[in-house]
Amino acid sequence: MKKLMQASALGMALGLFSAFFAALLSAAPVDVNSADASTIAASLSGIGETKAEAIVKYREQHGPFKNRDELVNVKGIGLKTIDKNGADILVGGTRATPKKPAQ
Repeated sequence: MKKLMQASALGMALGLFSAFFAALLSAAPVDVNSADASTIAASLSGIGETKAEAIVKYREQHGPFKNRDELVNVKGIGLKTIDKNGADILVGGTRATPKKPAQ
């Protein structure tokens, strides 16, 4: 019984560690102007391979993103997704900032 409890506790600890490690990996900041689609998909929440490929295609056709809000020009990406990933979106190696409203 004691060995079963130890094994169960060890399994739980390993599960928690794995979940924590996976969360760290998926929350890695990514430069949307230089990363490939696989890296973008792995780094941003709510962005799968198809949307990540669309980001790369848009970037190739229109040039680099100047700020994170320009990602809304990519089909299937809205402000909610951008805001959710704001801290992890890099533009040219720096954290992307929201576009300032016109005055």
